[in-house]
Amino acid sequence: MKIPSPNSLQLLTVSFQIHKNCFSTTAAAATNTNLITWFNKYFDKTDVYSWNSLIAELARGGDSYESLRAFASMRKLDIKPNRSTLPCAVKSCSALFDLNSGKQAHQQAFVFGFESDLFVSSALIDMYSKCGKLSDARILFDEIPQKNIVTWTSLITGYVQNDNAHEALLVFKEFFIEKSEGNGEEVETFVDSVAMVSVLSACSRVSNKEVSESVHGVAIKLGLDKVVAVENTLLDAYAKCGEVSLSRRVFNEMAEKDVVSWNSMIAVYAQNGLSMDAFEVFYWMLKDGGGKYNAITLSTLLLACANEGALRVGMCLHDQVIKMGFANNVIMCTSIIDMYCKCGQAEMARNAFDGMKEKNVRSWTAMIAGYGVHGFAREALDVFYQMIWAGVKPNYVTFISVLAACSHAGFLDEGRRWFNAMSNEYNVEPGIEHYGCMVDLLGRAGYLNEAYNLIRSMKVRHDFVLWGSLLAACRIHKNVELGEISAQELFKLEPSNSGYYVLLANIYADAGRWKDVERMRILMKDRGLVKPPGFSLVELNGRVHVFLVGDKEHPQHEKIYKYLEELSVKLQELGYVPNSASVLHDVDEEEKEMIVRVHSEKLAVGFGVMNSVPGSTIHVIKNLRVCGDCHTVIKLISKIVSREIVVRDAKRFHHFKDGLCSCGDYW
Repeated sequence: MKIPSPNSLQLLTVSFQIHKNCFSTTAAAATNTNLITWFNKYFDKTDVYSWNSLIAELARGGDSYESLRAFASMRKLDIKPNRSTLPCAVKSCSALFDLNSGKQAHQQAFVFGFESDLFVSSALIDMYSKCGKLSDARILFDEIPQKNIVTWTSLITGYVQNDNAHEALLVFKEFFIEKSEGNGEEVETFVDSVAMVSVLSACSRVSNKEVSESVHGVAIKLGLDKVVAVENTLLDAYAKCGEVSLSRRVFNEMAEKDVVSWNSMIAVYAQNGLSMDAFEVFYWMLKDGGGKYNAITLSTLLLACANEGALRVGMCLHDQVIKMGFANNVIMCTSIIDMYCKCGQAEMARNAFDGMKEKNVRSWTAMIAGYGVHGFAREALDVFYQMIWAGVKPNYVTFISVLAACSHAGFLDEGRRWFNAMSNEYNVEPGIEHYGCMVDLLGRAGYLNEAYNLIRSMKVRHDFVLWGSLLAACRIHKNVELGEISAQELFKLEPSNSGYYVLLANIYADAGRWKDVERMRILMKDRGLVKPPGFSLVELNGRVHVFLVGDKEHPQHEKIYKYLEELSVKLQELGYVPNSASVLHDVDEEEKEMIVRVHSEKLAVGFGVMNSVPGSTIHVIKNLRVCGDCHTVIKLISKIVSREIVVRDAKRFHHFKDGLCSCGDYW
């Protein structure tokens, strides 16, 4: 079957597509093999248009390697490529990140005079960008005499893909100025939605509200603000700036929403800790969005469950993952492990982990981190050793999880060992997070001076994580001098963070320095800082109940206080004495006792015990660190009511059972 002229190229492409559709879509490799066989049998191999269609179809079918082989076979037959041949060949090089083949294709373009062709040059710019050679992409771009939007977009996208969003925005600015100065009307007809998506992707990475608003204004001017892909990317750009309300406004104003739109809005809420809003959007997605969702939807909802501690919803999502056939998806399974760990179910997380057919470094790291945050440091290290034996190389995040696990359990020797092994054995240079874990580990163990000297000897720049860890350790060990040094550094780094003022005030209160406590209070007031209110969450029968300190808004608050009074008598029989050392008021002991008695976690635990089946586990989430008095009380309540109580605070999980806590009172 000979194709004599370019006019029949479209017919040939259709024929190829019909042929390909005859084969199962689940056997792409076999289909491509049959496609090549069919080509060899029926098509004229001396005709460039036949080869063009074969190369293009293989590339579109995802078989870039075979596409390049077809291009090489064509050249071996000494058939001269035309302007339609090279873009597909170059795109195959891009897909394979094959720089050597890409350079050879570039040489072919130069030899046959297609280097200045806009389609060829755009493909070459994209290839060099994907292979990390931005300087070569820029040189090629600058040599093009007449550029079109595809060429500009290729370069902008290349900068974005190589984490150079600032340069991408400068290129767009250069383009905009050039076109505006040339012809005021030309910009409107020159920019397309693909270019705008690339520019907004750069805005997402820059995370600057003013820049995002400026590009949004350009999109409105060009009439591209109602294109779904542009709106989706704009939604993400505002979210990356921390402007969740603006993201929601863009979402609400969308005339049409696709699954990416819904997923993006759910992800924005989940990533910003607004889990209930994420669930609400999912509800409307099911109701108004056609009920179509995918693996990304489930993954973001699992994150929302993890943040909220919504175990029951998370288990339902796990069932849905299995039903939809994603049980062997590594990313999905890792999300499930993370969800179970953050919902207080380390054992269920381990079951999901053990059931994975394939594990990557993120899967191993998620399990290590999960055990660590629960205080099961020995189990975390066992998984870490298994990971190494399995030949999986730990990365930057893995070592954070290992050191954090050591810190939570006080494994000083092993923490020191792996901190030193990072760079010596695994070529992972310690970063600020690793130093933070070591400072926390040393500080908790009482080695405050060693922790302080480690900070001073660091090569990386100091940040609030380091000084915050040292300040917290000073609170534990009542070291006023180092506490003041740490606090002063933190006041410089994050002057608007009220937590540091409260921690230093706590240190002063422990030392009985009430004038300094009052000074901290006045300083906070003068700077307009307010301590974030403590609250606790407890999930019961699919509903999440929220309790504040001294809460009297909950419908059952009178019953809860009465029940806690009954428990108070039994607590005293067990020798409980209220610990009011953390109360920042120079008042009498009786008033202090009343203040700690109404902490939100006690109210949540009381409500949970009252309203759940005897023997079931109570799960509570606290937004702040559990105070010492509440820790003692919940331990004793677990013994009195014969229940396991799991509390997740701002730092870690506490598993209370039979009057003991998994942290061993080390937290």
